[in-house]
Amino acid sequence: MTQAIPHAGGRLRNFIGGAFRDSEHTFANINPVDGSEINRVCRASRSDVDGAVDAARQALQGDWGTMSAAQRAVVLHRVADGIEARFDEFVAAEMADTGKSLQQASSIDIPRGAANFRIFADLQKSRATECFHTATDDGRGALNYAVDKPLGVVAVIAPWNLPLLLLTWKLAPAMAAGNAVIAKPSEETPATATLLAEVMRDAGVPAGAFNLVHGFGPGCTGEWITSHSGVDAITFTGESKTGSAIMRAAADGVKPISFELGGKNAALIFADCDFDAAVEGTARSVFTNGGQVCLCTERVYVERKIFPQFVAALKQKAEALNIGWPQDADTDMGPLISHKHRDKVLSFFSSARADGAEVITGGDIPKFNDTRDSGAFVQPTIFTGLPETADIVRKEVFGPVCHIAPFDSEEEAIQLANNTDYGLAATVWTDNLQRAHRVAGVMDVGIAWVNTWYLRDLRTPFGGVKLSGIGREGGAHSLSFYSEPMNICIKL
Repeated sequence: MTQAIPHAGGRLRNFIGGAFRDSEHTFANINPVDGSEINRVCRASRSDVDGAVDAARQALQGDWGTMSAAQRAVVLHRVADGIEARFDEFVAAEMADTGKSLQQASSIDIPRGAANFRIFADLQKSRATECFHTATDDGRGALNYAVDKPLGVVAVIAPWNLPLLLLTWKLAPAMAAGNAVIAKPSEETPATATLLAEVMRDAGVPAGAFNLVHGFGPGCTGEWITSHSGVDAITFTGESKTGSAIMRAAADGVKPISFELGGKNAALIFADCDFDAAVEGTARSVFTNGGQVCLCTERVYVERKIFPQFVAALKQKAEALNIGWPQDADTDMGPLISHKHRDKVLSFFSSARADGAEVITGGDIPKFNDTRDSGAFVQPTIFTGLPETADIVRKEVFGPVCHIAPFDSEEEAIQLANNTDYGLAATVWTDNLQRAHRVAGVMDVGIAWVNTWYLRDLRTPFGGVKLSGIGREGGAHSLSFYSEPMNICIKL
């Protein structure tokens, strides 16, 4: 790689109350490209979590708690400046932790990580509140106006697939709204969060307003945070079953929760679509980031009259993908996040074969005859021929794989797409404008794309239904979650 990996061979420490802390216990941060150890990560203890909560409480009573939205915006813009000033370090750390390509890390993950702070800082600074003139019997009236207050201490638990982007997607609005935060990145991807702690410190974020604790979930850091009586709200992106566990932990305190969870997203390909665009778009939605994006497509339904043609075209796209080194400009797809996750994905492949699937392409581990053979790579994979009851059609795989099935009518396509326990996203490919509105509007999802995929306006509501989540993120929707409106009534 051309960039040096930050903290390579060293330690990634916890950041509590404005200072980095070592710990007695560490765990390995592994590069999924070749299985090598990048560095050691300090696992937070229960007392570290207590310390982070105490530091956050003190920040709310101190400088951070007394800042105006405009003053916080200045600080958060400095955080964005700091990310951009250390851009190459963030890119190198993200690539080392995830194995994703230089193109993706440098054009999406790190730029969005910085932009999130600017966007939410400015939105909060200009945010309006309600005010009503209320009639009274004496004719003088009253004014009722709302004041938004921060929730307090917010636990931010982020996933490993888009580590910096999704961490800052939560941190930025939480901090812009005046909360103090305790961040726990995935144990698989701790590096950019640690770099962010350095940026926070150097940008002059008051001690305790941002805290970082590393570790695992059950029986460890994640559980200690979510069950802590001093934490006022929890936001989490990750697996649906983990979301359920967090809900149980938060129940006793009746804490606000915001969850963006799993998906089993469908694409509906109608015969009247722009065929080439549909093939290209579906290839992106299935294989981007090795299928390790909550919005990726795993179920593809194609109108029968173009089914054989579409399967052949998507197969060609999959087999043309270059599975390469992250730093190579022509790399299309990297490894999965870990050998453990690859084992899970491969178990779905085995299950699909046992259920009678036809393997159109892939389904195995690629061979490189170099150090990548020690990594966590898997081939882009397409199956057909399975019933809707098959595990790989029903359960989230989170890998570079899809199952393609035919349909004969619009009504059947809608029924197939909505027949799932999840409800995050769907894509509809058609050149019929009336069908586009009709079908997109009845998808049981939080976001439906027509003739595109992953096109986002960050002001719009983002989230899922059913097992795919609770609440909405994005723009004012994020700021609303991280704020508690209080009404003040003034008798005139």
